Amino acid sequence: MIMSRIEAPRDEDSAAGTLVGRLLGVLPPDSVLTDPDVTASYAHDMASFCPAGTPAAVVLPRTVEEVQHVLRTATDLRVPVVPQGARTGLSGAANATDGCVVLSLTRMDRILEIDPVDRIAVVEPGVVNAVLSRAVEEHGLSYPPDPSSWETCTIGGNIGTASGGLCCVKYGVTAEYVLGLDVVLADGRLMTTGRRTAKGVAGYDLTRLFVGSEGSLGVVVRAVLALRPKPPAQLVLAAEFASAADACDAVCRVMEEGHVPSLLELMDRTTVKAVNDLARMGLPETTEALLLAAFDTADPAADLAAVGALCEAAGATQVVPAEDAAESHLLLQARRLSLTALEAVKGTTMIDDVCVPRSRLGEMLEGIERIAGKYRLTIGVCAHAGDGNTHPTVCFDAQDPDESRRARESFDEIMALGLELGGTITGEHGVGVLKKEWLAREIGPVGLEMQRAVKKTFDPLGILNPGKVF
Repeated sequence: MIMSRIEAPRDEDSAAGTLVGRLLGVLPPDSVLTDPDVTASYAHDMASFCPAGTPAAVVLPRTVEEVQHVLRTATDLRVPVVPQGARTGLSGAANATDGCVVLSLTRMDRILEIDPVDRIAVVEPGVVNAVLSRAVEEHGLSYPPDPSSWETCTIGGNIGTASGGLCCVKYGVTAEYVLGLDVVLADGRLMTTGRRTAKGVAGYDLTRLFVGSEGSLGVVVRAVLALRPKPPAQLVLAAEFASAADACDAVCRVMEEGHVPSLLELMDRTTVKAVNDLARMGLPETTEALLLAAFDTADPAADLAAVGALCEAAGATQVVPAEDAAESHLLLQARRLSLTALEAVKGTTMIDDVCVPRSRLGEMLEGIERIAGKYRLTIGVCAHAGDGNTHPTVCFDAQDPDESRRARESFDEIMALGLELGGTITGEHGVGVLKKEWLAREIGPVGLEMQRAVKKTFDPLGILNPGKVF
């Protein structure tokens, strides 16, 4: 009678107990989280429309050896592992799968070395981008990649998603600053790739392969990053336009004339209004498009004057150069607030990052406006215009099923438009869950076969971030 009242242990409970017990054989108790209310907070990143599962445990390692133990255990038990940084991503790449170990690397946050002679920094993956940037500034150096979430996003996450940022038009993206990596493979082995030297071409470039792999090939536990001399303070110019087409024409003129701005950003009318509503920035809401150009050269005022003339030739209704660094900072702060401000319009957003050739940027913006009208939605656009990298942001009410459906359909139509214009479905956010169906359309069946073969070589059991990218 007593035994009949005792519920037999379920298989999944037994498996979870085995997993947690094995993890705690090496890891300290405070590094393994199993409370469902706590683990649920690690289940997803900032992307909409991306399913997330329920993790069996969240592990927060502090050492390489602890990461290796997690991967060895996961391989032995055939348990999926989802690596995470700060979860600021926008593609669902950090979303949990049912029964997985979420491997959060935020406690591995040491800057191990800053070398002003070789101009490198050696860091752990949990180092926050802004923390590294400020640390190297003390040595007269800079780490240029600056995603909009730079105050919270981690270097490991930046590497996993191949992040971009506002300064890419001059300084390039994360991939161009990663010289070498230490990576824990799926079976727990530690592999070193790349170099510390300024040059090096020994063997296949496995370092570049891991950048943008979204944790599907291995877990980055250390990175050697290239640094640059700290540039002079930049000055910013704001130019108003009566149409997005005129603003895009100005972008083409600036690039054709050989100027190298440190940033060249665009905000459409919807985005400008959203930023004003959120932060009372006083931006000109009469404009159809606001173009921000900046230079960090020895004589930025002269460069801004030249670009200002090109903007006027393209039809700018007003050109206002900042007088000092404080005014420049305010203009850039307005641009960095764009995505937050658009989220406040309806409460939920889908943020795209379609990148097209600069020469097709005007067509992209015109197409997005047509799509917004077709689906009766508010879609604001901010863009790294100098790269052709647009961020169409679909604003919608997630509680309205019809509006949610229209939001998803408009998002897909925007990606299709980007491919039609010779672009790519993702310039800097990655594929994750959100865009994996579109990846196959972009790279084709042969490309997909080769990429899957690479995945199988590094992760033959398929335990690393399953369901992402492919």
